[in-house]
Amino acid sequence: MTKPIPLNKENLSNELLLLLQLMQGEDAAAASGPDEYAQIDWGMLFQLSLHHRVYPFLYAELKRRADIPVPEEILKRLQQEYRRNTMQMLQLSAEMGSLSRELERLGIPTLFLKGPVLALDLYGDLSLRTSRDLDFLVPLLRHAEAEALLRQLGYVQEESFESVLGDWKWREHHTTFHHPEKKITAEVHWRLSPGPSREPDFADLWARSRTSPAAAHPVHYLGREDLLLYLAAHGARHGWSRLRWLHDIRQLLAQRPDPGTVIRRLRRYGYTAAGGQALILAAELLGAPVDPGLAPLAGLPKARRLAQRAMFYIARRVNLHSPPLAPDVERHYRRYQPAILTLWQQALYYAGFLYPYAADARTLPLPKPLHPLYFLLRPFLWTYRKAFRRRSEA
Repeated sequence: MTKPIPLNKENLSNELLLLLQLMQGEDAAAASGPDEYAQIDWGMLFQLSLHHRVYPFLYAELKRRADIPVPEEILKRLQQEYRRNTMQMLQLSAEMGSLSRELERLGIPTLFLKGPVLALDLYGDLSLRTSRDLDFLVPLLRHAEAEALLRQLGYVQEESFESVLGDWKWREHHTTFHHPEKKITAEVHWRLSPGPSREPDFADLWARSRTSPAAAHPVHYLGREDLLLYLAAHGARHGWSRLRWLHDIRQLLAQRPDPGTVIRRLRRYGYTAAGGQALILAAELLGAPVDPGLAPLAGLPKARRLAQRAMFYIARRVNLHSPPLAPDVERHYRRYQPAILTLWQQALYYAGFLYPYAADARTLPLPKPLHPLYFLLRPFLWTYRKAFRRRSEA
């Protein structure tokens, strides 16, 4: 068998290469000499750690490594961010326990997806991982109750998306709420990922779930193999533009999830290439321990292509959720997004454009009983909007 071509790291800066090395923790190589750090822009390293959300782990590692001549000013700034993050994670942990208790009181089974549960499970310490919000998954039929509970608790919905003919159930996968006094954001998920992906039923995820001690009240979160599927799909969708997601994969692989179960689950739900991409990136950038049983995933040619495509984002400080994107980033992502899908998912993705959008209802409002007519009218309404936009821009 031909040895796979290594990832192209030519566009990675010295600061990013050092950050990747330090993210390996105790497995990181010791310095070969003082000259190794002579060309490092420590301010840039600090900014990269903020962008990739790995500054708590970086601070802990630099404190441990006496051989690295990091400037005192940089270490102090990292310490300030580390302490701020610790307080935030403690606050999130307390709120997570409170939400879990309230949801349980209503009989709503809930799985927390990231946040404090991942920090404790993957890093063994709340302070070593960052989290901006609390993401939790509830059954689709109970999500309205979960949203109502958040409103009762003082949360305010940040955005509302328009929908027609129930397309929100598969086009979207969560709603976002913010508590103005506590300054906490919570996302209520009814899917792990947006469509057109298939994914495990909530009942199956619940049956395989684990209980976390990250809060005073018992909190449920994903089983190890389900967590790998979720993290691989999430990271792939975002182009691995934050190294924190890849670091999570590294830490999870160190827990040795069952290879056979992982492969079967990824294959069943169409994530084999995304899973392979995650393994390749974690192994070649962060030295992650990959079980030989997972080698078939890392050996997939498509997984290798996707890993190389993700290097475009890893080499840059790209935030794919802060438009407007630079033209080259937008062009790349327009090609990357469908590339991570299977052929069947791509077919569903493009077929989704034939399903009515809320814009169709705005263009030609119809009574709700007549909304199925939008399936026939959509090509004409889409053409009308395009023509009207061109005239308005002329």
